[in-house]
Amino acid sequence: MQAILLCGGLGTRLRSVVSDRPKPLADIEGRPFMAYLCEELVRQGIDEIVFAAGYLGEMIEECFGDGSRYGFSASYAFEKEALGTGGAIRNALPHVKREQCFVLNADTYYRIRYAALFELMEEKGLDMALFTRVVEDISRYGEVRLSDGLLSAWNEKREGRQGKGEINGGVYLLRRSLMERIPEGKHSLENELIPRWIQEGVRIGAKKAEGYFIDIGLPESYRQFSEDVREGRISQ
Repeated sequence: MQAILLCGGLGTRLRSVVSDRPKPLADIEGRPFMAYLCEELVRQGIDEIVFAAGYLGEMIEECFGDGSRYGFSASYAFEKEALGTGGAIRNALPHVKREQCFVLNADTYYRIRYAALFELMEEKGLDMALFTRVVEDISRYGEVRLSDGLLSAWNEKREGRQGKGEINGGVYLLRRSLMERIPEGKHSLENELIPRWIQEGVRIGAKKAEGYFIDIGLPESYRQFSEDVREGRISQ
């Protein structure tokens, strides 16, 4: 299996903690955060990783090299300018060798069974599948809703809506043929492409993710992940 890791962001929210390197290389107990992420991906059967790199991207290549030390084959798609999540996927397309490819943010860590998206894609004949996660208070987020197993509402905010709800989990599986439809240049997968694809009738399905999740984009989350590693909840 193959995955694209989106690691081209500037990491401005974490600048107080990490100022001299890309956010996914933030030091966690003597190791870069992304080392933990890549090791989890390898455990899940992913053996090829494309690093979609931007800000200080050469540091990522210096860290991971050809990937063999971590058990995968690495390649790099460097951005000359910030392309957004959709543009980064399009820029990485020449490195995609498989008919389906995972895409996920390099500053988030999930402990889930990634292969479940393959199974969902084949079962329902999808062009794209993604994980959602449940939050206790949906009023703070845009909601994801399904109709007949397909995505019908995306990042929708409904006035007065409270209680539990499903939101985008940030882990995607796309067919290569869908990636080829992304125009070159700067585009947002979440804010531009997915809403457009829903309108165009692209078959997008979703599955609830249950398991450990953290986004180290905020200092408090960074400290929480560091604690989880120290306490043995995340293996080193």
